[in-house]
Amino acid sequence: MSIRFTAKARRGMVALTIAAGLAVGVAGCGSGGDDDKKPEASASASKGSSGASTQEGTDEPIAELKGEDGLTLQIDSVQRDSGGFLTVSGEMKNDGDKAARVSVRTAGDETEIIRHGSSLGGATLVDSKSKKRYYVLRDTDGRPLTTTGMPRIDAGASIPVFMQFPAPPAGTTSVDFQLPTFASATIQISG
Repeated sequence: MSIRFTAKARRGMVALTIAAGLAVGVAGCGSGGDDDKKPEASASASKGSSGASTQEGTDEPIAELKGEDGLTLQIDSVQRDSGGFLTVSGEMKNDGDKAARVSVRTAGDETEIIRHGSSLGGATLVDSKSKKRYYVLRDTDGRPLTTTGMPRIDAGASIPVFMQFPAPPAGTTSVDFQLPTFASATIQISG
């Protein structure tokens, strides 16, 4: 008996396998309890400012994007993965003085993503060099390959987050990261 997969089914299976692996990896990440805040070292990113640091091996974030209600998205890693994927990971922190929820607008406005609940599915990468915009990948059921079902975040707490995109061409070393309700930032790609 021979089983034939379409290219779309094969990509979906690869994406689902990678998503499962990332979910296991992200679930193992905790908020290391490092409450040492260094606002002068963080890059409060906005359109046009680099907001990037390529100092790998340090505790410095690549970018820190301000959002609503005291929420901050700290990007710690932008890594090319085998198979042509780019994974952006970090943590969502609540720097406010009361518990906050990540806005439902961060899921974007695509019906396919919204029907799967809260997520960071509205994130995009813009490669101005190639003049392309990259959207968050989805599995075969249309679920975004990002952190989903984000809980209310207590004041001073953080949760690990990730988003996975198609990788830009190898010659592209930086992209503009955008997430609804957060400032945008130019981030450097490693790997």
